[in-house]
Amino acid sequence: MSMSDPISDLLTRIRNAQMVAKPTVSVPSSKVKVAIVQVLKDEGYIDGFQVKSEGGKSELEIALKYYAGRPVIERIERVSRPGLRVYKGRDAIPQVQNGLGVAIVTTPKGVMTDPRRALPVSVAKCCATSPKPRNGGNLKCPA
Repeated sequence: MSMSDPISDLLTRIRNAQMVAKPTVSVPSSKVKVAIVQVLKDEGYIDGFQVKSEGGKSELEIALKYYAGRPVIERIERVSRPGLRVYKGRDAIPQVQNGLGVAIVTTPKGVMTDPRRALPVSVAKCCATSPKPRNGGNLKCPA
């Protein structure tokens, strides 16, 4: 069965697994999903990931990250979806939670968090994540 939006499926599986405190989650793998998960790992939102091939199908196994028993990712959502694409110039991308969160964007240079480092003409905003408040509401980005 074909899936109309595999990136939303990835984000939903991560969200659902964290709601029930699963240590890992498995999703069908693709190059874009691996790039998005790599950005999440680089930003400290997940512990790690591994691509496993079984019988011609590759699976992406993601190790989720928790802090004090709570998920590090407070909110993860898809902004640009197949029914409503969102394109912005690199200087017009808004901050996620006043700079505490991360906007993951796809550009001609690849998937990244800060498109100001590259020189794209326009970017498609893929998804946004934000950290959970720690220490009684003291908001800090995860290390």
